[in-house]
Amino acid sequence: MTNIAIGLFIPFLGTALGAACVYGIRDPLPQGIQRALTGFAAGVMTAASVWSLLIPAMDQVSSWGKWAFVPAAAGFWLGVGMLLLLDRWVPHLHLNSDEPEGMRAPLKKTTMLVLAVTLHNIPEGMAVGVVYAAFLSGQEGMSLAGAIALSLGIAIQNFPEGAIISMPLRSAGLSSHRAFAGGMLSGIVEPVGAVATICLTSLVVPLLPYLLSLAAGAMMYVVVEELIPEMSFGKHSNVGALSFSLGFTVMMALDVALG
Repeated sequence: MTNIAIGLFIPFLGTALGAACVYGIRDPLPQGIQRALTGFAAGVMTAASVWSLLIPAMDQVSSWGKWAFVPAAAGFWLGVGMLLLLDRWVPHLHLNSDEPEGMRAPLKKTTMLVLAVTLHNIPEGMAVGVVYAAFLSGQEGMSLAGAIALSLGIAIQNFPEGAIISMPLRSAGLSSHRAFAGGMLSGIVEPVGAVATICLTSLVVPLLPYLLSLAAGAMMYVVVEELIPEMSFGKHSNVGALSFSLGFTVMMALDVALG
C-alpha cells in the first residue's frame, strides 16, 4: 500500500518540481523551449493513451474476439465528449492566447491559465486511478510495475507543465511563492481524482474497459485541441515534432520495460 500511495502522488510531485523552476528562472521561457516541453508532454500522453490504456482495455475483453474494440471505441468517445463539455463550460485561457474559452466569468488571466492546465490534468488523474484500481482488483495483465510506469510517465510530462504554468504567472506580476503555488495546485486534481477512483474500485472494475478508454479519449482530446497547437505556435519549427517523438518513445519504453 505504501508503494501505491507513492505511485499515486508521483505525478503531482512532477508538477510541483516543475513549478519550482520559478525560483531559479526569472525570465519567461523562450518560445522554442516552450514548444519542446509542450511537444514532449503531448508525446507522453499519446503513448500512455495507447500502451497504458487502450491496449489494456481491449485485453480486458479479449474473449470478445474481433469485437474487442467496441468497449474501447465507446469509452474513447465518452472521454472525448467529457472533455469537450468541460472545455465549453469551464472558463480558461490557453498559453499564447488572449481569447478566453468556456463560459464567461469575471476571472483574472492568471486564474484562467491555471484552470486551463487543471482541465487536462483531470484525465491524467483518472488514468492513474483506473490503472491502480485494476491492479488492486487483481485484473489480469495489470501489474504494480505497469501502474508505476504510467505514474512516472505522467510525472515526467508534468514537470514541464509545472514550469510552463508557473513562469507566465510570475511574468504576470505574481510573487515567486504565489506563482509556484499556482503551478503546483494545477496538478492537485490528479492525486485527488486517482484516490477517488480507487475508493470506488468495486464500482469501477466491471466498467474497466470503458473507463480505461475514457481516460485515453480525454487525454487525446487535450493533445489535439491544446498541446499540438501550442507546440506549433509561431514561426515554423521542427522542435515540437521532435520533442513529441521523444516523449512518445520515453513513455512507450517505460510501459513496455516496466509493465
